[in-house]
Amino acid sequence: MLIYDEVMTGFRVALGGAQSLHGITPDLTTMGKVIGGGMPLAAFGGRKDIMECISPLGGVYQAGTLSGNPIAVAAGLKTLEIIQREGFYENLTALTQRLANGIAAAKAHGIEFAADSVGGMFGLYFAAHVPRNYADMARSNIDAFKRFFHGMLDRGIAFGPSAYEAGFVSAAHTPELIDETVAVAVEVFKAMAA
Repeated sequence: MLIYDEVMTGFRVALGGAQSLHGITPDLTTMGKVIGGGMPLAAFGGRKDIMECISPLGGVYQAGTLSGNPIAVAAGLKTLEIIQREGFYENLTALTQRLANGIAAAKAHGIEFAADSVGGMFGLYFAAHVPRNYADMARSNIDAFKRFFHGMLDRGIAFGPSAYEAGFVSAAHTPELIDETVAVAVEVFKAMAA
């Protein structure tokens, strides 16, 4: 059985999630609050024969505090409407690449750095190359990430506080906000290199 955990990637990288980018149809898929437009909601779904095992059709009972909240469902429906608009993912991907490529300017200040992105997700790494596994990530410069994080935060821009976290660009971000973030990052890199 193949289970795709799309809690982070669902709707952020493509309308069909990471599985659509990989050309894979899993047996089950899990989704988090992205299906509720950021509201508390979660779901799983999959093959009919598996889903028929769940109550009331089958003997497996499933319930949860993140199931069926009508406000979250309404927010999720609106989110689906927005992300299905023509050009949504092309724009989201372009903005995310603009951010990742812009922040990669760290190299111009002699700071070992790599960035990557897919859809609306990005990763920032104080390392010679984009990590491909945990061992690569563990060798990255966590202290440099901490200095970067606090430098950005001191200037009014918040990233996730851990070097191990992915970042997200959303429909609320504009090219101007992305450019402002990149400009602040350049200031921080200059300060780090001094």
